[in-house]
Amino acid sequence: MASRKLEPARIEPESAPGEAKAPVSVKSFEQAISRLGEIVESLEEGEQPLEESIALFEEGMTLAKSSQEILDRAERRIEELLGVDAQGKPVVREIEPD
Repeated sequence: MASRKLEPARIEPESAPGEAKAPVSVKSFEQAISRLGEIVESLEEGEQPLEESIALFEEGMTLAKSSQEILDRAERRIEELLGVDAQGKPVVREIEPD
């Protein structure tokens, strides 16, 4: 397979405690997972300099964390949708958007 150079995406650094975190510039869970796969493949090839590898690793960790948060929210929503009350009726309530 031909090797290609993968450049780190621009992601805002993590904010200090108490500050609002800047969102990762990923539009969907699927895009985040796709980009994460590209990063893993690039790091496994080991063709880039150390600083680029570190930047890619940091980007990957940010994407992994945001993807896990998306999955956690989806899981909570599914649990809400599957809930039933004492009469067997579905329990539905509004979920706060993120």
